[in-house]
Amino acid sequence: MDVIILIIAIILAIAGFVGSVAPGLPGPPLSWAALLLLSFHPSVTFSTTMIVAMAVVAGLITALDYVIPSLSTKKFGGSKAGVWGCNIGLVVSIIGLPFGPQGLLGVIVWPFLGALTGELIVSKDLKVSLKSATGAFVGFLCGSGLKLIYAAVVAFIMIMQLF
Repeated sequence: MDVIILIIAIILAIAGFVGSVAPGLPGPPLSWAALLLLSFHPSVTFSTTMIVAMAVVAGLITALDYVIPSLSTKKFGGSKAGVWGCNIGLVVSIIGLPFGPQGLLGVIVWPFLGALTGELIVSKDLKVSLKSATGAFVGFLCGSGLKLIYAAVVAFIMIMQLF
């Protein structure tokens, strides 16, 4: 049973990393679930306060992930079309459509192109659209960065408890 808990916790932690950049997978909640599950392992000692605090942080980061791209796009002078385009571009990069760069490069290129396309549809001005697309892209990177940091902290805590 202890091995099963450990294996599932590791799978959840890995899914937390993947969910930090993949749409549809809630990275921080998956990472937190790994911590929660690992707390049932007999050799691990997490305090209730730590588990609750990490849950609050996971919830906060997940909520911010929806707010940051919008704020960043608006800060750079953009519209909701830029945010939608960025999100659609991210989905395109993840599902691997066969017409462009894929993998890590795709996760960087497609959200920017999506935001640019969304802004061009709305504003028709290339300079404004490029600025707004940059804002949507910066917001996406900030949100993903926060989620990756959280996943890394969870992985570090797990490793420190196990070894």
